[in-house]
Amino acid sequence: MGAASFSLNARDGKARCGVISTPRGDIRTPAFMPVGTAATVKGMLPENVRATGADVLLGNTYHLMLRPGAERVAQLGGLHKFMNWQRPILTDSGGFQVMSLASLRKLTEKGVTFRSHIDGMKYDLTPERSMEIQRLLGSDIVMAFDECPALPADRTRLNESMQLSMRWAKRSREAFGDRPGHMLFGIQQGGLEQDLREESAKALTEIGFDGYAVGGLAVGEGQEAMFGCLDFAPDQLPEDKPRYLMGVGKPADIVGAVARGIDMMDCVLPSRSGRTGQAWTRRGQVNLRNARHADDPRPLDEHCSCPCCQSYSRAYLHHVTRSKEMIAGTLLTWHNLHYYQELMAGMRAAISEGRFASFQTDFEAEFGSGDIELL
Repeated sequence: MGAASFSLNARDGKARCGVISTPRGDIRTPAFMPVGTAATVKGMLPENVRATGADVLLGNTYHLMLRPGAERVAQLGGLHKFMNWQRPILTDSGGFQVMSLASLRKLTEKGVTFRSHIDGMKYDLTPERSMEIQRLLGSDIVMAFDECPALPADRTRLNESMQLSMRWAKRSREAFGDRPGHMLFGIQQGGLEQDLREESAKALTEIGFDGYAVGGLAVGEGQEAMFGCLDFAPDQLPEDKPRYLMGVGKPADIVGAVARGIDMMDCVLPSRSGRTGQAWTRRGQVNLRNARHADDPRPLDEHCSCPCCQSYSRAYLHHVTRSKEMIAGTLLTWHNLHYYQELMAGMRAAISEGRFASFQTDFEAEFGSGDIELL
């Protein structure tokens, strides 16, 4: 495999536009990564996810290690072959899910011991095991193993957690070894505290990673607090490496994060919303369960080129959503992923052409304008 690299092509204010080159293809940044938790973006075929404009998918170490198992995926030819997605895949480290999903977990210096939320089986997850699982899966971008404390947490707890994550980052780096064509990202922690974030960034930069994530946000602190942190956190990370904001977010969160120097994001929102009758459009969020759509022959968004908007009416989407038909989740997920990727493409063009500020102003005005008038 060839090398993997990152190049910045344009800047506009703090917003950046570039390319992460991997042997499996280029990732255009700012990039939004649809989440394929259990080796599938729910309700979608991989070729349709690609058709929306996605360059990279996210896979989930915690879920895949429990079912079907990393060793099994490796025997079957790796995650790309297993899920029929030949482009880049980023896998998270499993740390966040252990904290949020597993029961009876025990945290030590070595790692985490926990019981599976599926069958109660006992597992150990350490930085070394996380690196091994991600190697077995064959992901292109690997995340260091960290601990993500729930916010709000007091400063002492945040500091202890951050220091532990930095020791685990060093062990992750050592266990990852030398893997040409694959990238390892470190994860900055420290809650909303500027000095703890700075200390974390320095520790990670000394260890040396191929990219850096801003971790521990989008865990309930609210947009204002998150943006407050993003006003300084990305600037603390190396300029010449990709910056990844984990678990974000709503369209307005994404635009705000890019404005503050973030290059990559992921979130379950477009697919999860799609399965519950929620659509994201340039005019904000639309709930297709609402009776106002029952007789509406118009598309969800007349300016959208996705199959959902090109071929189906709001009345039909309302009907299949209320009837709990499988096609409802597929069509709305398809639209949402298409909208998200269109948003990213719009930002990349705006940054390249030096008009990001006006793009952001126009986005905020239209997104806040509300759904189209009733017929």
